[in-house]
Amino acid sequence: MENKIKIVVGTSNPHKIKELNEIAKDYNVEFMLPSSENFDPVENGETFEQNAEIKAKEAARVSSTGEFFLADDSGLCVNFLNGAPGIHSARYETTPEKRIQKLLSNMEKAENREAHFVCALCLVDKSGKILHREEGKVYGKIALEPKGKGGFGYDPVFIVKNINKTMAELTEDEKNTLSHRGQALSNMLKWVQTKL
Repeated sequence: MENKIKIVVGTSNPHKIKELNEIAKDYNVEFMLPSSENFDPVENGETFEQNAEIKAKEAARVSSTGEFFLADDSGLCVNFLNGAPGIHSARYETTPEKRIQKLLSNMEKAENREAHFVCALCLVDKSGKILHREEGKVYGKIALEPKGKGGFGYDPVFIVKNINKTMAELTEDEKNTLSHRGQALSNMLKWVQTKL
């Protein structure tokens, strides 16, 4: 096996690195956390794409190792809430449980429960130049109550279209294939494999 392409990910979440490496296991790519504790991007973009770019460039700026830097910005967009929580998904409330609670209470009167997850990925080099972008989406609706033990974030209340299970009820493999992050990442990996 040739040397793996190492890509630093703009995140401080080791769970995300584990998930990304799981999706990338058939590729010649390895993801890692930024080498610096100072990774603290100001996510003031107005779109998922802008926030992904901010995080990727910040990872490139603070890391002493690595030549490629990837970041994603993901969120849940609910039709009834005019696209909220959207880019504020992670900051909608202080804990995952409270975020789900707030979402469900805001949707008490909703007849239309349609929603989708978005994942925007941005890959930059050490100088911050954008090399490639990808986007993944998965459609579904918001459940009336949380179900399932897997996943994180809003997974327990997001029922995947045509499957009738929440994201948190899927197996790891099912989720990696179907999820917005899984889609965006597999397209990004294909690009990386042929272009880098």
